[in-house]
Amino acid sequence: MSPVFLLTLRQLSGKWRVVIMTTLAALPVFFTAMSVRAIDAPSVSEFEIIVLSTMLAGSIAPLIIVAIASVAFANEIEERTLANLTLSPIPRWQIVLPKLAASVVVAGPFIVGSAVLTSFLAFNHDALAIFAVATGILVGLLMYASVFVWLGLVTKQAIGVGLLYIVLWEGFFSGFVSGIRFFSIRHYSIALMHGLDPRRFAESQPVGLPTTIAVSVAVVVLFLVLSTRRLRNMDVP
Repeated sequence: MSPVFLLTLRQLSGKWRVVIMTTLAALPVFFTAMSVRAIDAPSVSEFEIIVLSTMLAGSIAPLIIVAIASVAFANEIEERTLANLTLSPIPRWQIVLPKLAASVVVAGPFIVGSAVLTSFLAFNHDALAIFAVATGILVGLLMYASVFVWLGLVTKQAIGVGLLYIVLWEGFFSGFVSGIRFFSIRHYSIALMHGLDPRRFAESQPVGLPTTIAVSVAVVVLFLVLSTRRLRNMDVP
């Protein structure tokens, strides 16, 4: 699996991708730095809604990872070299898993780094709050990545479809239709923060911690299975 992993790392680590990821990841940090200096600084609940939920978990993290994970197989498909991978005598999951891992390794430092710096500024160096926010964002990143890797195998317009999903489902519908939140990755990312630090995020607990962990694992495993099945059954040129 390591050759696939290393190859994908090189493919996904282009200069312009790094510039875009750095710019997006800096936005919540900049906004938080300005907010904590303001006279009317937001409360914890307001900060959670505006920065953690809307910006980090609902916009920045999925935007960064859709640009990375959805094209994890793009080079092989466009250059018609995917057959070289699929004809090799290794299980398909050993191709999908390193692709997913490489996507997370490339995007993870930017997204998690943004979460750590943002919570460091907002919660006055509170270690537990920083850990809760970083873990919630990382788990959300894993779920988003597993979905978008699968999407990249299903359609050539994966980035466009992914952007529609981020804007409409994670942004609009999950924010205004309460029942849809339980099918939203952003919702479980925030729920994990609540479960890990109930002292800081005591209000309006979304979902219990065991349920949040179970759903998060189930989403990643489900889309790994779907990606593996898709890779096994698709027509490779």
